[in-house]
Amino acid sequence: MATETTFEVRLPLPLLRLGLDKDDVQQRVTEWLVLSLFVEGRISSGKAARLLNISRMAFLDLLRARGISYLDYTSDELAEEFEAVKMLDVKPSP
Repeated sequence: MATETTFEVRLPLPLLRLGLDKDDVQQRVTEWLVLSLFVEGRISSGKAARLLNISRMAFLDLLRARGISYLDYTSDELAEEFEAVKMLDVKPSP
């Protein structure tokens, strides 16, 4: 079973004049597609890491570098999380 396929991507010439070569374009297109699927909730962080051939921790670092939040809580969900932490009533050890 094939693990890759090839198709044509049309790019404006000015993009290539920025010093990008075919390998750069391939890497960026793949990364963009995987990040987009992750943000849309269509794939997990583990699946995204596997698609990019990197560790899950490296994927989380990539999210941070690209300004993409790993956790996307609504304000209500965040309030629930804070309330749950308050209810733990954990005291620091001496």
